[in-house]
Amino acid sequence: MKNKQLLVIIAAAVIGGLVALVGYSALLDKKERTIMAEVKEPVSMVNLKAGLDSSTDFTYAAEKTINAVVNVKTQTTIQYRNPIYEFFYGERYPGESEPQVGIGSGVIITADGYIVTNNHVIENSDKVSVTLNDKREYEAKVVGTDRSTDLALLKIVAENLPFMAFGNSDELKVGEWVLAVGNPFNISSTVTAGIVSAKGRSMAIIDDDYRIESFIQTDASVNRGNSGGALVNLRGEMVGINTAIVSPTGGNVGISFAIPSSIVQKVVKDLIEFGTVQRAIMGVQIQEITAELAKNKDIDIQDGVFVEAVNDNSAAKEAGIESGDIIVKINNQVVKTPSELQEQVGRYRPGDKINVTLKRKDKTKQIEVTLRNLQGDTGVVKAGTYETILGAKVVNLDDQDLKRLGLKYGVKVTELQEGKLKSEGVKPGFVITQVNNKPVYSVEELGKIFKSVKGGVYIEGVYPNGVVAYYAFGL
Repeated sequence: MKNKQLLVIIAAAVIGGLVALVGYSALLDKKERTIMAEVKEPVSMVNLKAGLDSSTDFTYAAEKTINAVVNVKTQTTIQYRNPIYEFFYGERYPGESEPQVGIGSGVIITADGYIVTNNHVIENSDKVSVTLNDKREYEAKVVGTDRSTDLALLKIVAENLPFMAFGNSDELKVGEWVLAVGNPFNISSTVTAGIVSAKGRSMAIIDDDYRIESFIQTDASVNRGNSGGALVNLRGEMVGINTAIVSPTGGNVGISFAIPSSIVQKVVKDLIEFGTVQRAIMGVQIQEITAELAKNKDIDIQDGVFVEAVNDNSAAKEAGIESGDIIVKINNQVVKTPSELQEQVGRYRPGDKINVTLKRKDKTKQIEVTLRNLQGDTGVVKAGTYETILGAKVVNLDDQDLKRLGLKYGVKVTELQEGKLKSEGVKPGFVITQVNNKPVYSVEELGKIFKSVKGGVYIEGVYPNGVVAYYAFGL
């Protein structure tokens, strides 16, 4: 009996132990599962994955912008010299003519048909047309151009067009994804992707004494025909106009350049409001601070722009800027290179006031500068006056055009309607320098000359490509 009771007690103890063991194991397992369930992925990893997922999806930006980019086609008539005429008469004379077709891209920026493109895409063209992404074609009017930024503004007669909003190019960061939208090799509606590889680049590729170059450099695939197309951020906003590539072969090698939207917006506003760009200048000659310059000038800072000289009667001179100063900020915006300084100043108009922060002999100074125009005052510069003479619209040349063409006087033919000059073969872009051996200094003077002429007319002039031409006809 006792043995039986002992066995029962032992059995109960064993069973109790097993139950306790199983219960403890279950409890432990439950705790472990609870602890594991509470472990979460680190916040930084979650954010990183979310950032990668969103930043590599280009479909939204592509769909939002592709219909706002157009194909730009130009037609220019090329005239060849007549060697036989030159042999007998000892002077150049226009011979056979041949049409030349050019291609590029453009970006619709308003629903009523304003389109921005590069100046080099449409320069000296007789005719400009654009083709939308839906294949509609329009003849375009050139509203205005700006050689110093290589921008041009076109206008087509249309309504309710898809257009692209401007983004803030200042917010772009090196390494950020961007899209290039355009028409390379005349292949429409092409989107390529890359990153911003540098900012504030100056490549001396714009042929103008007052050029403003502060390009956005990218590795997005850009080729011939992309000029004038859009550089787009992933929100579908235009942050630049694709302008140039650097390549030994003429094809894409991973380096392309775009004009920042901050410059594009300013030029577009000026062309719409005034017909010409309001160019503001400080009147300083500047240099980048290199190691050699820093050593020669005993400069102990690397950032900033060195003022080599200050022009007489300039905005900088009047404000008190001196040779040897180092400009470090424009309106609290840091400038490290001449191109960055030119970009900042280029955003303003004559008469605007800017705050210039500079270093002078280890002291920091803030100077207010009232910017001036190229003529040395603060007034608004109006587009050249024009008249329509013998069916041609002619405008006065500014100092930049005269200098570029190597002329001291002349007026330019910008448009041609049916009339005597068109029928005699005169083309847009022709600069009239003399009529019946009388120099032509202005549109007004040209009009007086034609009014006084009786009988024959002998016109001398030059085309932008340097070809001298002569036209003779009777009135």
